[in-house]
Amino acid sequence: MSSPLSLGAVSAVLRNLLDNGLVDTAPALGTVKVTAVAPDTIAVDEPDAPPSLNLFLYRVTPNQGWRNTDLPAYDGDGARRTNPPLALDLHYLLTAYGSADFQAEIMLGYAMYLLHERPVLDRAAIRRALDPNPLGPSILPPAFQALTAADLADQAEAITVTPEPLDTEELARLWSAMQAHYRPTAGYVVSVVLIQATKPSRPALPVLTRGPVDRSTGRDRGVVVEPSLLPPFPTLERVGIPHARQAARLGDTITLFGHHLAGASATAHFGHRLLDEPNEVAVGTVTDPHTIEVPLPSGADAERDWPAGLWTVTVSVVPPGAAESRRSTAVALPLAPRPSLPPVSVARDAATGAVTVVLDVRPRVRPAQSARLALGGTEAEADEHRDPLAPLTFRLPGLTAGPKWARLTVDGVESLLVDRSAAPPVFDPGQAVDVPS
Repeated sequence: MSSPLSLGAVSAVLRNLLDNGLVDTAPALGTVKVTAVAPDTIAVDEPDAPPSLNLFLYRVTPNQGWRNTDLPAYDGDGARRTNPPLALDLHYLLTAYGSADFQAEIMLGYAMYLLHERPVLDRAAIRRALDPNPLGPSILPPAFQALTAADLADQAEAITVTPEPLDTEELARLWSAMQAHYRPTAGYVVSVVLIQATKPSRPALPVLTRGPVDRSTGRDRGVVVEPSLLPPFPTLERVGIPHARQAARLGDTITLFGHHLAGASATAHFGHRLLDEPNEVAVGTVTDPHTIEVPLPSGADAERDWPAGLWTVTVSVVPPGAAESRRSTAVALPLAPRPSLPPVSVARDAATGAVTVVLDVRPRVRPAQSARLALGGTEAEADEHRDPLAPLTFRLPGLTAGPKWARLTVDGVESLLVDRSAAPPVFDPGQAVDVPS
C-alpha cells in the first residue's frame, strides 16, 4: 500500500509522463513547460510567456470499489487488528496555454494522446519517474525527493488514467471558483490510490470451532439461531424507581428492566465518577428474563461509599447453558441526597440580613462534589468543604423569614421534595426549614 505522499506522487508521475512524452513525440513544439500548480497562479498576460501544460488536482473522492472492503477494528485489549486502506480517486484538469494561433490546441492534443497511450501507470514507469538517482538528489527539489517514499509502485492495485467528460456548466463553475482565465481543458480521473497506515496490527486467529465441542462426536455446537429481533445478550433498557420518583435513595429497591437477564450469579455493578471501581450488589439467581430487583444498601457504610449524583448500572449474569458471565449494557441511575432536617443551625446576620444554614447531608458529600441549597426561591452554593464528615454551610442573602421548602442539589441530582407515594402527590412536610427573622 501507499503512504500519504501518494497524492503528490501521482501528480509527479503524470507530469513526468507528459514532460518526457512531449520531448519524444512532438519535438516541433519546442520547449513546453509542464507544471502542476493552481491555474490562478499562472501568468497568462505576458507576451513572451512560453507555451505550457498544467496539471491541476481539483477534487479527491472516495473510491466506491474499495470503500467498504474493511473497517478499522480493535480487539478487546485495544490492540489494532486491521489497517484498512484509504481508497481515493483523483480528479485532474489538464490545461494548455499558448500565445500563438493553434498552439494550445496542438499541445492539448498531444497531451491527451500521451495519456490515451498510457491508460495504466505501470510500476516501472512510476519508479523511473520518482527515482532521483539518475539526476542526483541535489538537482531535484526537496518536496520531489520526498515522493520517493510514497511506495506508489508497490500498492496492490494498478493506477489507471481515464478521461472524465466535463460539460460547460461544470467547467464554468470550476473556472469561476478558481478565478482564472479559461483555457482549453480536458478532465481526467486517476484511480485508485490506496493509502494505508503502517501501524502494527494483530490479526485474529482463525475460527476452529463454533461453540462447545461434543467430546463423543467431536463436533461443535454450531451457530445458535434465536428467532427474535432482539440481540441475544443481557441488555438493560431502563431503571424503575419506587413510586415513579425521579431519583432513588439509599435503602430503596430498584427494578432493572431489559431482556435476557435470566441466569445464575447475577451481580449489579454501580459506577460513579468518584469511584475507581464500581460498587457491587450480589443478586444471585434470576428467573425473570425481563426484570431484576436490586436492593440498594443503607446505613453508615453506604452513606460513606455511595455518594449522591449520577450512577451507571450494569449487570453481569451467567446465562442458562453458558459457562461464563456476560455483562449487560449500562443505564443511568440518579441517586438523590437527603438533607437532615431540621438543620444543624439556621442563623441570620444582624448586619447584612443574610441567613447561614449549616446542614448535614446523607450520603456524605465529598470535596469534589458541588452542592446547592434552595430555600423557597433563594439559592446558594455550599462553602468549600474539605471534610466529607462535616456538615455543609450555605449563606443565602435576601431570604425572608418563615417556613421555606428545602431543595438540595448534589452533582445535578436534587433531593426528593415531592412525596409521590400519596395520591395526588404532595410536598413532603419534613422537607421544610423555618427561617428566623
